[in-house]
Amino acid sequence: MTGNGHAAAAGDGRGPVAANGGRRTGARSIPWPRVLALVALVGATIFVANSCQRSQVRIDEQQAIATAREQVDFRPRTEQVRLVRQGLTSRPFWAVSLSIPAGAAGFKELAVVKVDANTGKVVSVATQPSPETPPP
Repeated sequence: MTGNGHAAAAGDGRGPVAANGGRRTGARSIPWPRVLALVALVGATIFVANSCQRSQVRIDEQQAIATAREQVDFRPRTEQVRLVRQGLTSRPFWAVSLSIPAGAAGFKELAVVKVDANTGKVVSVATQPSPETPPP
């Protein structure tokens, strides 16, 4: 018996020994560095996958030309198409130039249509009116 009326426990003198060898049961300590590393890894994976998804070229050159032709009110005789990448994520765009040449003097009609090479959406349309057309 000890001084408090309880029987002394066998062991190292620090109190009762648990039946499971002294291991703690119940709530465990959460390894926060590992949890944070896992969350960071998942976040980085989602970011990279999303970036790669946006940088793909899903619209081909002919689809971009057809989309650009729908945006102008003249029938072009020449077409020039360039794939350009813009921004930090190098997002791909088709720059489609549609024109009616006017000899060495330049163009009778000229339009440059920028088409998103991933989605096919028209991003911008820049036109140069013909010299005969009075300014608005």
